[in-house]
Amino acid sequence: MITRKSERTTEMREAMRGGAGAALLTPASKQLPANARLFSEIRLAPGSSIGYHVHENETEMFLFLEGEGRVMDDDTEVLVHPGDSMATFSGHGHSVESIGDTDLVLVAVIIKD
Repeated sequence: MITRKSERTTEMREAMRGGAGAALLTPASKQLPANARLFSEIRLAPGSSIGYHVHENETEMFLFLEGEGRVMDDDTEVLVHPGDSMATFSGHGHSVESIGDTDLVLVAVIIKD
């Protein structure tokens, strides 16, 4: 199944998971398999963030495409750059913050365990 760029609609989420600013989510596909909860491009303007949260019974994976970011991977702070990836497994938590001069753009996938 193909989803054309023109079919993708962007949603703005203010203070996502208690973070700062807004996150722009653009689903990558019109339809997901039953065990997937999210497959989306996420764009964070400089200074915007997704607040720290823990995943239960699911895994979230990020592929960072553009910009510079700072993530909390459980209790470890890590700087991320284009080409880096991150996996947060069930029972673990993370946050994401855009810290550069340009938007932080990533692809996020959430798979239910």
